[in-house]
Amino acid sequence: MTFEPQTFRVTRADLVRYAGASGDFNPIHWSERFANSVGLPGVIAHGMFTMALVGRAVTGWAGAPDAVVEFSVRFSRPVPVPDTDEGTEVVVSAVVKGETEEGHTKLALTATCQGEKVLSMAQAVVRKR
Repeated sequence: MTFEPQTFRVTRADLVRYAGASGDFNPIHWSERFANSVGLPGVIAHGMFTMALVGRAVTGWAGAPDAVVEFSVRFSRPVPVPDTDEGTEVVVSAVVKGETEEGHTKLALTATCQGEKVLSMAQAVVRKR
């Protein structure tokens, strides 16, 4: 069983808001010049912001935030965010991979940006509805 993919738009304004909320003002998240100087393709989204988008998709599929029993990811590729009004998109999808001994549903998660996977080993366990 698969879940309907969810698409999240990410703009530079989102990165500014996230930086303020998280306290992470690393210039790779706001300065094109700095991001390029350290070998990045440009300004990138915070990894934890990307993870939060995936978590938002999982809670939507699960029906409630407290239905998520486990959630983990590994960051495998940055999410470049161009300096445009459109920004970029992160697409999140999930496939059911079985059940736990407790009867919870195991999900294998995929997050892509510009057709490239940005997370690896992304998984969640959710209580059945």
